[in-house]
Amino acid sequence: MIDRPAAPTDYEVLSSTPIFSGRVISLRTDEVRMSDGSVATREVVAHPGAVAILALDGADQVVLVNQYRHPVRSYLDELPAGLLDVEGEAPLAGAQRELFEEAALRAGRWDVLVDIHPSPGMSDESVRVYLARDLSDVAEQERFVAEHEEITMTVRRLPLDEAISLVLAGQITNASAVAGILAAGAARSSGWAQLRPAGGSVDPETQSADSFQA
Repeated sequence: MIDRPAAPTDYEVLSSTPIFSGRVISLRTDEVRMSDGSVATREVVAHPGAVAILALDGADQVVLVNQYRHPVRSYLDELPAGLLDVEGEAPLAGAQRELFEEAALRAGRWDVLVDIHPSPGMSDESVRVYLARDLSDVAEQERFVAEHEEITMTVRRLPLDEAISLVLAGQITNASAVAGILAAGAARSSGWAQLRPAGGSVDPETQSADSFQA
């Protein structure tokens, strides 16, 4: 889970009513006292959080995956990403797992690039986007076996500047990808001086498909 700041005290939650609980998300209604004393009902989608990875190679190319997203009925260009749904798994370890599984890559250097709330008007979802560098390929025999939508997932690399242009042209619309690509462009312009440390460590050389699936 990604740490969140303490909730403000001027919007008191008077009651919460569960509505639905699914495999990934749950829905509840909160009765909230507003700052003027009135009470409003708010529908909240609870989400475990997620990580995304802006993987940048030595040629200044970004790794993008393209996969089918059923809610929007489209194939989208995205960063490697995934849910923080493994019990006890730190965000950095989750990011390393997703890069391994989706892009068959390991990275020797990790930094925090940007944090986002994709839809704070209705969901508590937080996404941490990491910058991964010093990339190396995972051997064929170690690679993750894809399933469901990931069976048709494709992976490509393109220059960061081209990715920025695609974002501004509206051709890359996934929120984590938009935020990560634009943040990478801004961070690069300052010589990466504003990056935050990733925190924690997982030795990529000790990771295998078996260890990620355990």
